[in-house]
Amino acid sequence: MPDTISYPDVTQWAVPFFIAAILAEFLWIAIKGRGGRYETRDAVTSLVMGAGSVASGIALGFIAWAFFMLLWQVSPLNLGTSVWAILLCFVLDDLRYYWVHRFGHRIRWIWASHVNHHSSQHYNLTTALRQTWTGAFTFMMVVRAPLVLLGFHPAIVLFVGGINLVYQFWIHTEAIGRMPRWFESVMNTPSHHRAHHGRNPRYLDCNYAGVFIIWDKIFGTFVPEQDHDRPDYGLVHNIGTFNPLRVAFHEWVSIFKDVTKPGLTIRQRFLYAVAPPGYSHDGSRDSSETIRAKHLKRHPEDVGSAGFDRP
Repeated sequence: MPDTISYPDVTQWAVPFFIAAILAEFLWIAIKGRGGRYETRDAVTSLVMGAGSVASGIALGFIAWAFFMLLWQVSPLNLGTSVWAILLCFVLDDLRYYWVHRFGHRIRWIWASHVNHHSSQHYNLTTALRQTWTGAFTFMMVVRAPLVLLGFHPAIVLFVGGINLVYQFWIHTEAIGRMPRWFESVMNTPSHHRAHHGRNPRYLDCNYAGVFIIWDKIFGTFVPEQDHDRPDYGLVHNIGTFNPLRVAFHEWVSIFKDVTKPGLTIRQRFLYAVAPPGYSHDGSRDSSETIRAKHLKRHPEDVGSAGFDRP
């Protein structure tokens, strides 16, 4: 297979659809008076974050591409460009996305890049565009390395990754309730992803899927949205700003402050960077596990219910 094959940038192709869908959702909410809400400053922040993410991808994308092409040169396999190869790559890349997303919630260094996506206290289609500017610095490109080494050309890997991101756009809405049961059982949906964006104790660290919710069901991280416990969107500790620079970099600044605190051991400094969000050397902060434990202490009736049946 030649090294110069290319596929369209589906995320760029989808921009007109994104704009049309956002306008349609806004009008639906305005006319029907339900299905979510928009706040101008919040929506503008999300749009600026999306534009910044595109700009950072253009500026730094060559790093990942060079890395993948280096791997391609040493890979002994070549699965070609058939439809079946692309479909298989799509499924495996979605599994890759699940783990990168899970790492993004469980490793603070990666969470620093992903946290901006969860920083909105609203949930609408503009939230989908609230993307990272610092993804290259997490080094999560290495999780895609096995796909290239398995014989998928880097152009195919990036192509299916783009399709994955385009799929995830439409699930960032409250205007769609639950889909048919067969669809909800296999695919990621607005209902499943609303739970993922909830800061309720029940929903912390769940539903990491990109396209196929089956990964969460296989690996024990699936929590269905509960009608009696609607997701409360945002962060455990909301940052209270619409400044895109603060949204993009606030957690990196917090990591720096924690790692450079006086009187810490090398191990403690390391853990402030890589332990799950909420880690503290003196136990003064809460992780998702301790937040759930404290909730159950106050509400023992929730023991064993959805979201509280996890470790």
